[in-house]
Amino acid sequence: MSLPDVPGRGRKSLQRVDMELAAKNHKATFRVLDSMEAPHGGWFLKLRFAAGDAPTLRELKGATLLVSSPDGATSFEVKVHGFPLFGGHPSDDRLHRTGRVDLHVAVLDGNERSIGLKWKVAGPLQ
Repeated sequence: MSLPDVPGRGRKSLQRVDMELAAKNHKATFRVLDSMEAPHGGWFLKLRFAAGDAPTLRELKGATLLVSSPDGATSFEVKVHGFPLFGGHPSDDRLHRTGRVDLHVAVLDGNERSIGLKWKVAGPLQ
């Protein structure tokens, strides 16, 4: 399926391409706004919804997500352990209204890796 050209740009919309990829591979795509190591392992991630269908908090809790670097050279899976409360009370309304969600995740393969700004988080994996 090809996308039509965007008027005034003469090329396809990157956002529509991202949304199409999210719909094919994962339910949603997020961008990392901030990341910090959690005190007892894993990472706290502040995410902004980027494309696809926004999942509910129930779908995110315990889900497996795919994290990839901005250049796509590094990717690995993480598991959501919960929602840190320092960013405000997590709710489906907040996610749909602001597009932001905070997650506590741990790397699945056991190798602690760093997650940086502008990384992409996709999922939940099916």
